[in-house]
Amino acid sequence: MTSDVVHVEIPGNRDDVLKILKRTGISGVPVVKNKKIIGIITRKDLLRKPEETQLGLLMTPKPVIISPDADIRLAARLLVEHRIRRLPVVEEGHLLGLISVSDLIHAIAHLKITDEIRTKYTSNTFALWEETPLPVVGRVMEISGVDAIPILDDENKLQGIISERDLIRNSSIEDSVGVSDFSNGTDDDEWTWESIRDNHTISFGISRVQLPNRPVKLAMVKNVVAVPHNAEVSECALKMRRARVDQLPVINGDKQLVAMLYDRELIRALCKEGSE
Repeated sequence: MTSDVVHVEIPGNRDDVLKILKRTGISGVPVVKNKKIIGIITRKDLLRKPEETQLGLLMTPKPVIISPDADIRLAARLLVEHRIRRLPVVEEGHLLGLISVSDLIHAIAHLKITDEIRTKYTSNTFALWEETPLPVVGRVMEISGVDAIPILDDENKLQGIISERDLIRNSSIEDSVGVSDFSNGTDDDEWTWESIRDNHTISFGISRVQLPNRPVKLAMVKNVVAVPHNAEVSECALKMRRARVDQLPVINGDKQLVAMLYDRELIRALCKEGSE
């Protein structure tokens, strides 16, 4: 596990979390109150609720946790079953550390698992054009539920990958002013407290996470590490670790994109190891 865990505390705000994710490149942080863990906030939460600022409303409460003495195969099963990327390591309610998909990929890289990825671990994929605006990319990512999308040029050649991490890195906080009208729709012109109340409007600040309206090719990762269908599990884990990526495009003999290999699918190899 990672023992020196970056976290945020209640009360706090979204901007603090956004700064941490941008600075570190991590995908989520635990939320702590009175030295005990009460939730998790991820990149997905920030992108899914761009106007929310309160940690208590952004976070996922009561996260799935694991004890420090648990086996890593149990950690892999919990991450796979709950479709999450991190498990707080907790003892008597206190946060001791964090075990993540990335940590398990590091373990797999050293286990010499020779299974080929071709059918068990790869996922069908889709791609976007390199001129697609970032706000559209963000919306497509939210609708599809994927963590990263391959990017193609006019000739259908793979040019890059855009991930949630890249979206957060290119995002900003946009402030504006909204107006609420509490008018009851009457034509009463009397200067009474009731008429003032009934025709009252208020202004309030709106702050949201905003993606710039520029093409995805300016934000994507261009030096893409790809693997063939017959690549081995531990080999792929080592490539992910060295390139510091969460996914690898899978290509055929003609170097055309045919699938994606996500780290969260690759850790299924540990679940299999535990059942044998």
